[in-house]
Amino acid sequence: MATKTITVTTDAYEALRAMKAVRESFSETILRVAKRKPLSTFYGALEPKTGAALEKTITEMRKRRNAAHYQRQKYLRTALKG
Repeated sequence: MATKTITVTTDAYEALRAMKAVRESFSETILRVAKRKPLSTFYGALEPKTGAALEKTITEMRKRRNAAHYQRQKYLRTALKG
């Protein structure tokens, strides 16, 4: 088997090492991670009712997060004006 030497940052190495299973080589880890399926392959995995409930929950959480973000921005604008 031919091999290649690559250079990665320490952060990239640590991230890869964290994904590595016991007794799995780095090459095996890279191949496993690279073969991840696109999100579209999971279409239909949830029952329609469950998917709708999940979508509603996510939408509500995003609305609350955006409202909180807006309030923080408003506070900072006011504070910076003095």
